[in-house]
Amino acid sequence: MASTTSGDVLPSGSRIFTTVPDVFFIPEFVFGGLVWILVASTRVVPDNPLGWVMFVSVFCFVGTTLWFFIFLCGANQSSVWPSLDVGFHFLAVVFFLSASVDLAYVTFRNGEEYQLSPTDERLKIFRLDIAAVVMSYVATLLYFLHAIFSAIRWKNS
Repeated sequence: MASTTSGDVLPSGSRIFTTVPDVFFIPEFVFGGLVWILVASTRVVPDNPLGWVMFVSVFCFVGTTLWFFIFLCGANQSSVWPSLDVGFHFLAVVFFLSASVDLAYVTFRNGEEYQLSPTDERLKIFRLDIAAVVMSYVATLLYFLHAIFSAIRWKNS
């Protein structure tokens, strides 16, 4: 097999925009941020499961931001970083999957509870909740793909 021209363990600088697991950073920002915005723009009822959804979306958004800047600055060049990359993204997958299931369940229960008419204000909130569920599952998929490709890179390093 051909080796890369540099001895870097992980890509850094602008190369993160061209390597397969790292191109998922920007979509993870977008869809994770959309979950955060959509859930925050509605009434957070019931508090407990939707509080978990907010925690997960904020935690993953901040974590991905830090991870992105660590990769961008090139501070990820020791041999421990590939395993940390896999660990963070696997944790994000588990968190986002649990938050997505909670959010879908709460949205489903709210839809059953409401007798929604097209003029009802709750219909707008219900539609925002549905959009949040979709964005949450897309974010889960993106973190899952990132975790899988990071695990492949870790195994090959």
